[in-house]
Amino acid sequence: MIKKIIDGICLALSSNFGDEREIYTEAVEQGLKEGSFAIVCLNPTNSRFLGERYLRTNQFCIHYFPKSNEPNSECLEILEDLYETLELIEVDSDLVRGTKMSSEIDEGVLHFFVNYDFFTISETDKTLMEDFEQTFDVKG
Repeated sequence: MIKKIIDGICLALSSNFGDEREIYTEAVEQGLKEGSFAIVCLNPTNSRFLGERYLRTNQFCIHYFPKSNEPNSECLEILEDLYETLELIEVDSDLVRGTKMSSEIDEGVLHFFVNYDFFTISETDKTLMEDFEQTFDVKG
């Protein structure tokens, strides 16, 4: 499911920022283009809830590598667009809402954090009880 969320983030970024910006989903050793995005999933968790329900929390960091001579100004412009662009993404023809959005600019690179959390239900084969009989006496 994490791969599908990354695909949804890529689709949202491409539709908003156009195809001229590269979007990386794997580590880039060298040849990183300026004006590009990199998507990383940070510490996904899976917590059990009542019954067979599980809460999956998926925090993502979207890095933006500016290309202008004024990197902070460019990062702030991109940041404003990211809030709206990544609020709702499409995953398997459903919309998933981004939460806990925050950001920081470190050494001229924008780090935009967003969570895409959702519940799943684990389907297991369970043998249900067929018939139940009980006899009892009433004292009175």
